[in-house]
Amino acid sequence: MSARATLIAVIAAFLVGGVATLAIRPPTHHSSEVVETGTTSIETLEAISWQLPVSFQTSLEVLGDNIVYIQGAVSDLTGGNFQLQIYEPNEIVPPLEISGAVRTGKVPIGYTWLGYDQGKIPASPLFGAVPFGMEPWEFSSWWFNGGGRELAEELYREENLKVLLCGMLGPETAGWFRTPIESLDDLVGLKIRFAGLGGKVIERVGASVTMLAGSEIFQALEKGAIDATEYSLPNIDAALGFDRVAKLNYFPGWHQVFTSVHMLVNLDSWEELPAQYQNALEVSCTAGVTRNFAHAEAAQGPVLDTFEENGIKANRLPESILRELQRVALEVMDEEAEKNEWFARVYESQKSFRADYEKWKRLAYLPRDF
Repeated sequence: MSARATLIAVIAAFLVGGVATLAIRPPTHHSSEVVETGTTSIETLEAISWQLPVSFQTSLEVLGDNIVYIQGAVSDLTGGNFQLQIYEPNEIVPPLEISGAVRTGKVPIGYTWLGYDQGKIPASPLFGAVPFGMEPWEFSSWWFNGGGRELAEELYREENLKVLLCGMLGPETAGWFRTPIESLDDLVGLKIRFAGLGGKVIERVGASVTMLAGSEIFQALEKGAIDATEYSLPNIDAALGFDRVAKLNYFPGWHQVFTSVHMLVNLDSWEELPAQYQNALEVSCTAGVTRNFAHAEAAQGPVLDTFEENGIKANRLPESILRELQRVALEVMDEEAEKNEWFARVYESQKSFRADYEKWKRLAYLPRDF
């Protein structure tokens, strides 16, 4: 059997056995078994330790702790020889600047939301969150089976980066507000923290948009530097204290129907890694996507149950507002596609996949209000 065939067989074994085991237990045990891959065992490979800065503090359930699982999984799959040393936001790299640090080789690897690259890579938000876009499982299908991964790899190769899908969350809330939102007029002049393409949309309808890292939002909200904010899921937003200042939480998260998180690896560092370590990263990230999404979905109900006792009101945006935001979103997306060839390529791929998937989605799934 060729070395390549043997390697594929080993990775298949990891997927069926090792990763399945990791998915149901904490990744704290480091196996001492020797894993044979071709003519080289994991045990005989060079021990490597990489600095891994992250955009989200690891104490945040769902958004932050997924990378801790991946860290342990990589260690397990390499017999402890490949270690990822996690650094919290701002320890060695600012949370919005992970990709730049990895690109230049300041660090070999980082964990972040690709939408933070919007200023340098206009198409990047399409891989992180799209207003009125695909639902989480649709995005995963597009990434793994609809050409999404190949597009991302081609785009980020130009930036000297290897990109791996590593995490997945469901819809965010539409934001935390001090005053009711009953029409788009209520957004005019509103100072709000917003990110990605959704920020361009809400700015178009008259809001004043500010981009802040998660750790900076509460202070800005409390001191009145911003009037409102969006950030993530209810459990994450509550952990950051937004509900202590703004008591109106609006839904649905039209601006981020899915939120995907990626691992970025310096391309030179990636190509120098032993194949076994590359595969450990890929397998661990793939397992992380499924585990992260399951965790995210399970964690929201208990938080919503606390809203009434904490004086928080959960509101749905009127359909008239959602329809108008959708109209503006389509305008923004078309304009971005006209300005940037890469944006146009990725956006067209997503639209084509969604149109094809819609045939199955419409027939196969029960109506939401059934």
